[in-house]
Amino acid sequence: MAAFRIAVIGGDGIGPEVIDQAIRAADAAGKRDGAELRWNRLPWSSAYYQQHGVMVPADGWDTLEQHDAILFGAVGTPDIPDQITVQGLLLPMRRRFDQYVNLRPAYLFDGVQSPLRDAKAGSIDMLVYRENTEGEYAPIGGRLYVGLPDELATQTAIFTRRGCERIMRAAFEAARTRPRRKVTSVSKANALVYGMTLWDECFQRVAAEYPDVQTQSLLIDAAAMDFVRKPETFDVVVASNLFGDILTDLGAMITGSVGLAASANINPERKHPSMFEPVHGSAPDIAGKQIANPLAAILSAALLLDHLKLPKAAAALRQAVAAVLKAGQPRTPDLGGTAKTADMTDAVLAHL
Repeated sequence: MAAFRIAVIGGDGIGPEVIDQAIRAADAAGKRDGAELRWNRLPWSSAYYQQHGVMVPADGWDTLEQHDAILFGAVGTPDIPDQITVQGLLLPMRRRFDQYVNLRPAYLFDGVQSPLRDAKAGSIDMLVYRENTEGEYAPIGGRLYVGLPDELATQTAIFTRRGCERIMRAAFEAARTRPRRKVTSVSKANALVYGMTLWDECFQRVAAEYPDVQTQSLLIDAAAMDFVRKPETFDVVVASNLFGDILTDLGAMITGSVGLAASANINPERKHPSMFEPVHGSAPDIAGKQIANPLAAILSAALLLDHLKLPKAAAALRQAVAAVLKAGQPRTPDLGGTAKTADMTDAVLAHL
């Protein structure tokens, strides 16, 4: 029996609630591939910060390196600035472990109502490849004259040829596995004339390596409009750190709920562990109520199983989620129901 060691960081808010359910589902699905998943729960969170003054202990990164993957809930609380929580744990993890592929699927499941009037089940089916380690989220900049009338701030976006081309190649490789074989690049070179011009030039070079894949380039404002106006035209989308972040939140909403939005932060070369997390964040307004939708975390666990090369387990988990959604019951409040978090997982387990 194959065994895998997985670090678990439940984090803040609803993070621990949904991650507990994802573990239940992944354990059950893993049996399809004869896999044993060994979960190592780590206490890093805002509460840990309040007690120790750091989000991650001095040996924390070395601890994570010893695992095959990381399952992550959420980080962030209203009483601690994001500059401490997010910048102290989530974003450094992505950079330190070179998780340069942020993969966020957007799929409209049968039984889920999209806010788009004419959207039918399966009509929205896209993969967004978001560059995850540089771009607009690079922590380069500063503030001057803080608190004075002349206060100023600078924020520098970093685009490298290596960074652009490797996320684009990942997107093209994914497109080759899908029926439509199409990649859309999202940019804004008419305004961001240096970094985004490099992005566009890299896209043209990489596209030439994949003559069997059709391509499209859109400005970010046009892409946002088309996500709403004609989302069925998108297949694989590749975007910078900021643009990909914004578009995938929009993609989650047009497919029914951010409670269904999964993501993977992948180091394709497998030199470091990859990390899997639901998109929804810590949602402190509903934390502790046990009404959070666990399906985003469960679908993130399916991406984790894919990464561990357990295809039967991953497919079984996705099929079980699809069956629960198609049945229409149970439903958590984000989907219009009154079910509890564990109720949704119980239904998934029943289908497994």
